[in-house]
Amino acid sequence: MIRRVFWLVLGFGLVMWGYGQTAPHVQSGSGSGSSSSVENPNAPEITFDHEVWDFGEVPEGPKVRHDFYFTNTGKEPLIIQNVRASCGCTTPYWPREPIPPGGRGKITVEYNTQGRPGAFVKTVTIYSNAKTPTKVIRIKGVVVRKEATGTPERKTPFGSPTK
Repeated sequence: MIRRVFWLVLGFGLVMWGYGQTAPHVQSGSGSGSSSSVENPNAPEITFDHEVWDFGEVPEGPKVRHDFYFTNTGKEPLIIQNVRASCGCTTPYWPREPIPPGGRGKITVEYNTQGRPGAFVKTVTIYSNAKTPTKVIRIKGVVVRKEATGTPERKTPFGSPTK
């Protein structure tokens, strides 16, 4: 048992020592502190008309949607590779074809209000080949609880129904 622990500790120590022996990152270039990656001056750029949409108060139940319009203000075609919502209650729809320079497109964001009363703020992250490869847009609002039809019976902690 002691031998096993000894070999485990020795092996772990050797592995950690090996990781500590890696060469430090050396930046190539003139040494002026400039990055080794060169930014493409013609790269596409995604510019939204607005990046936040406030639905205000919406009733619980129906899905609400908003279209976020954007323009490719770069000099090369914009390709949206993926769009991800912050949770399953939000669904984004986006163009799959490249947006030419000067072209416009839209990302539609749909929020399911069913069973979600109260304030909400949801983010949608866009992944593209733009100068800024990730861009975040947001929706927000307040879902107003649906009024129940009739007065449901509720039980008190002691088990007798109340109205």
